Amino acid sequence: MIDKELLDILACPACKGDVELKDGRIVCKKCGKKYPIRDGIPIMLIDEATD
Repeated sequence: MIDKELLDILACPACKGDVELKDGRIVCKKCGKKYPIRDGIPIMLIDEATD
């Protein structure tokens, strides 16, 4: 779904932590915020994140 190279350069906008792909969402390894993916595009907006 998300290219590995893109995932490697993404960071959580809330805490700047590393992220991983989990259950179809981008999940921050540090703070745990979950960002949606819509039409193959990660929506890395704090307002769109869930805890």
